[in-house]
Amino acid sequence: MSSIYKILHTADWHLGKRLMDYSRLEEQRDVMDELVEMADRESVDAVVIAGDLFDVFHPSHEAQDLFYKTLFRLSKNGQRPVIAIAGNHDSHALIEAPLPLAKELGIILLGANQQMIAPMTNAAGVEIAAPENGVVTLRYPDGRPPMVMLTAPYANEMLLKIYLGNEDREDDLRELLREKWNQLAQKYFTSDSINVFIGHFFFMKEGGTAEEEPEGERSILHIGGAQAMYTDHLPDGLHYAALGHLHRYQIVDNRRFPVVYSSAVLNYSFSEAGQEKYGVIVSLGGETSLKPITLERGYKLHRVEFSVLQDALDWLAEHQNTYVELTFVTDDSLDAATRKALMTAHERIVHLIPKRRNQEAQDGSRIKAEDLQLDVPSLFEKFYAQQNNGMPPNEELMELLKEVMNKGGDE
Repeated sequence: MSSIYKILHTADWHLGKRLMDYSRLEEQRDVMDELVEMADRESVDAVVIAGDLFDVFHPSHEAQDLFYKTLFRLSKNGQRPVIAIAGNHDSHALIEAPLPLAKELGIILLGANQQMIAPMTNAAGVEIAAPENGVVTLRYPDGRPPMVMLTAPYANEMLLKIYLGNEDREDDLRELLREKWNQLAQKYFTSDSINVFIGHFFFMKEGGTAEEEPEGERSILHIGGAQAMYTDHLPDGLHYAALGHLHRYQIVDNRRFPVVYSSAVLNYSFSEAGQEKYGVIVSLGGETSLKPITLERGYKLHRVEFSVLQDALDWLAEHQNTYVELTFVTDDSLDAATRKALMTAHERIVHLIPKRRNQEAQDGSRIKAEDLQLDVPSLFEKFYAQQNNGMPPNEELMELLKEVMNKGGDE
């Protein structure tokens, strides 16, 4: 049986996110272009964006401008439905604010306080509605079965209780959400509807090993944040679960239906170095099938280690269009000439980390309770070595420390 619908699943745009002092906005523009081209080339019927649209609650004007322009292009000037939910990096109020205007183009922006949207028709004749909090329905004019989307934007525990209408209830949040999703599924799923879940949570198989959250990502596995959800808590009748939050593409579960993290759109931290990023084309109807398509644009991130300067310089010359975390192994401190040679060889060395070859020396640099009796210069040497893989401070730095100490004593 051929597919009834095709959707593009994407997430974790983090528009406005920087890598230390480096802006990623131009790269984000390029990858947004790539997503729009992908949606058009694959002739998708709808686009779902599973949270972390921005990187901070108050994104720059440039990031917001890119966001709204990208949504408009993904919607094909109001002809293709786009459903976007808030993630843990997003301000729910900011995401929801443009909804009265955006919905006229078939763009549905959802935070924790999802508004009811009476049935309306977009430029392509698709009837779009949000009859209650947590569900969006799409009815296409060509007679295909309706598409029902259960929507679960991220919220902390207090907002979740308000969102679920259970402010005073002390039951486990997993059970509250399971109950809510099952109620919506029983009410809106039909024998022929195509059913999709869109959520920004940490999902895992019960009893399985939890995936590490991305480096630099705001954890949602802590007090005041939503706890890990289990895939068994998703209701029967779904055909696909489109997730956001974890930055690596992965199928968390495929027993009843695919439960999938689409990945972030760029490598956003060095813990993601070497990871491919994707937009996922999902064919729905009959057997659900996935086609992850690699996002090619934007600079890759590399973690590399060298002990020979010329080897490092040769590698850097061959990998100019990247961001680099470079560890340089040496017997002594990283001298100024070596540091200068490395930093001038590449304009995007984000971290240059000296590492002492003798690991025992590094272990011996750990500060112990008895070290607190040392004089300040000796204690500083210990601290510096502990923070720099056992590498002692160079003479210039120690002289600067002594100069500062002497000035302090003269006042």
